[in-house]
Amino acid sequence: MKIKDLKCAVIGRHPIVRITTDEGLYGLGEVEWTKPYLKPFVLQFREALIGEDPTDVERCMLKIRQRGSFKPYGAAVSAIEHALWDIAGKAANVPVYKLLGGKVRDKVRVYNGFRRRPMSGTSPEDYASECKWMMEQPEQFFMVKQGISFHSSMKRDFPDFHYGIPQNSRFHGAMDTGLISERGFNHMLDCVAAMKEVLGDKVSLALDCGPGWMLPDAIRFARAVEKYHLMWLEDMLTGDYTPWVNPQLYRELTTSTSTPIHTGEQIYLRNNFKELIETQAVNVVGPDPGDVGGIAELKWIAEHAHMHSILMAPHGIANGLLGLGALVNVSATLPANYVGFEYPGASDPWWHDIIEGLPEKIVTDSMIDLFEAPGLGLDINADAARKYLHEDDAAFFD
Repeated sequence: MKIKDLKCAVIGRHPIVRITTDEGLYGLGEVEWTKPYLKPFVLQFREALIGEDPTDVERCMLKIRQRGSFKPYGAAVSAIEHALWDIAGKAANVPVYKLLGGKVRDKVRVYNGFRRRPMSGTSPEDYASECKWMMEQPEQFFMVKQGISFHSSMKRDFPDFHYGIPQNSRFHGAMDTGLISERGFNHMLDCVAAMKEVLGDKVSLALDCGPGWMLPDAIRFARAVEKYHLMWLEDMLTGDYTPWVNPQLYRELTTSTSTPIHTGEQIYLRNNFKELIETQAVNVVGPDPGDVGGIAELKWIAEHAHMHSILMAPHGIANGLLGLGALVNVSATLPANYVGFEYPGASDPWWHDIIEGLPEKIVTDSMIDLFEAPGLGLDINADAARKYLHEDDAAFFD
């Protein structure tokens, strides 16, 4: 079998990768909806892959892996890797998890991720209301993750929240950073207390915090919330579009508190997790299969983290419904350090009309049953999707 073509079309807001073969099989991969500009980055790999056997996934990846980078530019390589595994599974007539060593669980645990509503504000009452609403949802998530501090509008809407240089920007990836004011600090603690009052010990709470904190603030806050037994504090120092990691700073933070510290969604490749894991700089890593270089890369990182007693909670909020197939398949194979992945969703309601292979109810009691169809288990209905294609992508499904 040989790769005949690699195409990429932006459907809705997602760049969708489609690799076709000379035997009629094809594979699909999906890039986050926040990255529609990555279409040309995907297509730059076309000539490198045409003529290769797509079932030799690693051999194909050796040709292109070095051209990716930290979030967002690892997404192009990652989506191609997903499409290659999709073909490999279809060729073997098995779900991709069978090719990754087989499943160790029949269901995979997820947390709220995409399943949330826009908050009306950032007061303690707003946070409490959001948690109450989340607990009433039919998915019954075991854990709720909420954005605070620099990973929320608090940095703009709460007066004098910090002493840094305000970006005053809604550009995705713009980063405020600086010393947090005493009022801002106490406001965050009030919000955490309000959320825990609602959630109790029935539903766990994690906080998406940044990046942008100064180390002294991060240490003080992590210590101040120890009594709430949070699942983790995420991306306090670096993360989400910062192309560096600073493991030594994270280690200082992690060793200063009993509150678990988490990072990793922006990191590309296992190589850039090496120091973070081997120095035990964090308690939880959260690579995104759509940014880290693919699902095989994520599995390697999970195994390495497991040997160092570091937890694994894959990121994936904007990976879409096709991306859900990649998350489910790789999470089925992960070792006991797997906590749960961030549940992705559709950026537009009509995605549910064009994706084939999804169960009527995707999440039950915070769990998703494995997809048993060959490949990644999901497909796009070409006839239903054509009306969402731009004119220059009219031949995408041909």
